[in-house]
Amino acid sequence: MRVLGIETSCDETGVAVYATNGGLLAHTLYSQVELHACYGGVVPELASRDHIRKLLPLIHEVMAEAGLGATDIDGVAYTAGPGLVGALLVGALTGRCLAWSWGVPAVAVHHMEGHLLAPMLEPEPPEFPLIALLVSGGHCLLVEVDGVGRYRVLGESIDDAVGEAFDKTAKLLGLPYPGGPALAALARQGDPERFTFPRPMTNRPGLDFSFSGLKTFALNTWRTSAQDDRARADIARAFEEAVADTLAIKCRRAVRQTGIRRLVIAGGVGANQRLRARLGDLMKAQGGSIFYPRPEFCTDNGAMIAYAGYQRLRAGQSAPLSVSVKPRWSLDELQPADS
Repeated sequence: MRVLGIETSCDETGVAVYATNGGLLAHTLYSQVELHACYGGVVPELASRDHIRKLLPLIHEVMAEAGLGATDIDGVAYTAGPGLVGALLVGALTGRCLAWSWGVPAVAVHHMEGHLLAPMLEPEPPEFPLIALLVSGGHCLLVEVDGVGRYRVLGESIDDAVGEAFDKTAKLLGLPYPGGPALAALARQGDPERFTFPRPMTNRPGLDFSFSGLKTFALNTWRTSAQDDRARADIARAFEEAVADTLAIKCRRAVRQTGIRRLVIAGGVGANQRLRARLGDLMKAQGGSIFYPRPEFCTDNGAMIAYAGYQRLRAGQSAPLSVSVKPRWSLDELQPADS
């Protein structure tokens, strides 16, 4: 089985082909960072228009790289949510129309399921069951995973996702867009001893997250500092340390609560090196293992959608001819792939 995967949930256009024999045959990604940089954030209408402009050429590029024609594709997977409604519709309509014209099934993929399964594309993928920490610009989730589609959300953010907190804190420090990577780069120059930020919601039971207060703490610290380059770097370091510690504390609770010693970290923030190091130390102390996708598959990409769609199509699942997207869509709503 060969599956074409399409990702257009936000500001990156991703296309890939995954096959039973050969695994990931080809993939490509187009980022809209330069388009949105002057606005300091993603403009939904511009994102949708750019997906329209780039998607079909990228599909042609991937098909050519894989050495495949239309008759070689056995199914099409597209991101149906969560995400920006206009951006989702571009990928969903294109994917569904291609599947119909090629006479093959299509399947609607949950964006966060794609992130969760992205480590399965690595040479040494994790086995089920596992705990997944999904951290991106719009989501922060801890999930118990017993198999594809067998998910139990253990905790989630009650306000800003961790990626949003990174971007907003970077913006208040005057860093360029995209803010998260810029803040992480600046943090490497910071003094970890100068400022101490709180570790939100770690002094109470449970596995939910809250990062809006951490962002406010950073703002107040900046306002009362000298507001120079030294203070900017030290605040970035303190903020990043607080995020990494908070996520590690919650992951340790999840591991002890479930008894599962395999941890997956995925999503854009999963590429953060300080977070990876902190969670690596945690799992070593717990006698467990940590898994994450290569950096290029941490951000939104077509490869994870092709793989997730492959698992769904292989189980006999498919989408109807009518097209619908879900800007908000909980992982709890998904059906097991083997049901």
